[in-house]
Amino acid sequence: MDNSGQMHMDYLIGIAIFLVSITFVFSYTAGLFTPFQSNSDEVTLIADRVATNIVEQNMSVGRPGATNLLNDTKVNDFFNYTDSNYQNTLDMLGMNGTYLRYNLNITLEDNTGITKLTGESLPSQGNIGQTIRVVQLRNETTGNISQAILAVRVW
Repeated sequence: MDNSGQMHMDYLIGIAIFLVSITFVFSYTAGLFTPFQSNSDEVTLIADRVATNIVEQNMSVGRPGATNLLNDTKVNDFFNYTDSNYQNTLDMLGMNGTYLRYNLNITLEDNTGITKLTGESLPSQGNIGQTIRVVQLRNETTGNISQAILAVRVW
């Protein structure tokens, strides 16, 4: 009768269980602190809400079913108003609260380049939420329609 134990097999099973449990602990604890480090989902949702609000309520031509068709005069008025009344625009869009305050940058770009820009300059660090919408601009004097890209950035 053989009285020697299976040292090699017991050792390998023990090490395997130990490594799996250590891997589980490290992967679990890394996920615990993620909600406290990043607010990128929050600012992206705010950017979506702001983009929808300004396109459909402030700059739209007002036709049902044509929410991405913008009035050129309303676009110019909105960008001029935001340049001169930045804080009032933040209040109007609900971005200036009691506990949290967000900044805003809006860019309108057509195929020739950036045509309109308003808001604060982008920070070099931090989480920036961005929403990009493809819109159509209708010139009210000529009736011509051109495509443009509206980028709303919030941080």
